[in-house]
Amino acid sequence: QVQLVESGGGVVQAGDSLKLSCGASGRTDSPPSVGWFRQAPGKEREFVASIRWTGATDYAPPVKGRFVISRENAKNLTYLQMNSLKPEVTAVYYCAVSVLMWDTLRVSPKYAYWGQGTQVTVSS
Repeated sequence: QVQLVESGGGVVQAGDSLKLSCGASGRTDSPPSVGWFRQAPGKEREFVASIRWTGATDYAPPVKGRFVISRENAKNLTYLQMNSLKPEVTAVYYCAVSVLMWDTLRVSPKYAYWGQGTQVTVSS
């Protein structure tokens, strides 16, 4: 079983930066990959970024070039650095862990464990 806790959310101004953290505890049978998703009010949960157990990263087109996902394996921490924030990125951000080694990480059913989410609000 894996427990995930997100932190770092808050209220910022457009153009600011914010760094989210995801702390994990517990063990998995397969090397874990981590993804970040977000859900805005009235919208579906959507993929933001992922970092595979190999270290390979992937980003949703709207955030590519502005967001950076990274991890510190020794500390079981994964980060999402968000730069040049815009009001439309306002959402609850979730981190999740997948134990599927080679599947796509862009869809939520591929993830077995989820955090409780952290709110990010960007004001104009």
